[in-house]
Amino acid sequence: MSPLLRALVYSRATHEPVVQAMLLQAYAALDAFARGHGSPELYITFGRHLLVSEELCRLGHHSNRLSEVKLAHGAMAYFDFAERHGNGLAIGEHEYVRLCVALDILSAQLSASSLGDIAKAEAKMAEGLGRVVEHPVVAEVE
Repeated sequence: MSPLLRALVYSRATHEPVVQAMLLQAYAALDAFARGHGSPELYITFGRHLLVSEELCRLGHHSNRLSEVKLAHGAMAYFDFAERHGNGLAIGEHEYVRLCVALDILSAQLSASSLGDIAKAEAKMAEGLGRVVEHPVVAEVE
């Protein structure tokens, strides 16, 4: 790793804006869902942040809270189901609580993680999404 890249990766001055931008995206999406103004783009953004949180758990950052992040994924599946039935991307109280807990976990993870670990988690998330695109799972719903 070059000295410049090493300085950027381990610099707190670089770390804070990255963390703040990620959290702003996630909280803006949650707010839109809570107000009934969710969109497919916000759904995807929020889901990606949950996947990053899962990967950070696997890297050892709050790994004991992985099940709570997975519960938030369950809430996201409910949103997708609701949209397909014409209800829009609004959020129920139960799902809102699960997503708030997941964002609290993500916030703690991002604050404690190095930029290197965040980049690893994002790369693993992208790799996993790439596998899904290559081998899509088709489910029939009656």
